[in-house]
Amino acid sequence: MHLTVKKRSGSALVEKLVLSKDEKSATVDDVCAAIHKQFPKYDPTRQRLTFGEKVVLERGNLLSKYSIKDGDTIVFKDLGLQVSWRTVFLAEYFGPIWIHPLFYFFPQIFYRGAPAPHSTIQSVTLILTVLHFLKREYETVFVHRFSAETMPIMNLPKNCTHYWLFSGLFLAYFTYQPGFNGGITKGVHSQVALYALIGLWAFSEVSNYLNHVTLMNLRPEGSKVRKIPHGYGFDLVSCPNYFFECLGWLAVSIINGSGASWLFTAISTYTMYNWAVKKHLRYKKEFGPAYPRSRKAMFPFIA
Repeated sequence: MHLTVKKRSGSALVEKLVLSKDEKSATVDDVCAAIHKQFPKYDPTRQRLTFGEKVVLERGNLLSKYSIKDGDTIVFKDLGLQVSWRTVFLAEYFGPIWIHPLFYFFPQIFYRGAPAPHSTIQSVTLILTVLHFLKREYETVFVHRFSAETMPIMNLPKNCTHYWLFSGLFLAYFTYQPGFNGGITKGVHSQVALYALIGLWAFSEVSNYLNHVTLMNLRPEGSKVRKIPHGYGFDLVSCPNYFFECLGWLAVSIINGSGASWLFTAISTYTMYNWAVKKHLRYKKEFGPAYPRSRKAMFPFIA
């Protein structure tokens, strides 16, 4: 079997790409491998192939699924240098892990005047924030399954901005300044309230982890299978992992009280709610009547 491969500009990339298989057995992966063989810089992860009315050819599928026949023309797009999503997540979450201790243990680098003893609010914020992102790093390595392998490496700085800037530099700068003992909402100074909020944070983190394990078990490693999630939290909302993460950051914001912590929590909640709505609609579209109608996107019984 042979194909013509054109660039989006219309010029030919390969006039006659020869595959060793016939129309019935040839796959999208075979095409990617053949292009990579002729053009080593075009790793399969940076190839986007389309056919006809811009139908994307997904790797793992037979060409016959798209009614592609011998001699047909497909269109090639170079997605640029790629980086794995696992690497992206590790990079995103690593920022706050080193930024917060840097501000906490070396305040003289960032603030004028003599260093002051750390308040309970500062110490608790440091511990909860670092533990949260260490948990996220652990999940990235051992729990998460990724439906997409890679993304363009040029998008990495943009993806890191939210975590490195808002939960890293922004939150750390206002939290660890000498004398900080609560911000616009004064923070929490009652021992009972503090322990209760730490308990709420711990409950949220464990719940979030259990949700991620549920999602992991739905998808065998190396597959792109999608199933309807059930169990803890999922019977009420489509994305309980987002709900519990927001609940955890709410606890941190009440403890901390700074405008920076509240702003980060607000931005994170807004962002995750938008993600939840998109996933909720995708579930409903993909599974149709089989998907529980009573579920909300992220907030139980609300939205």
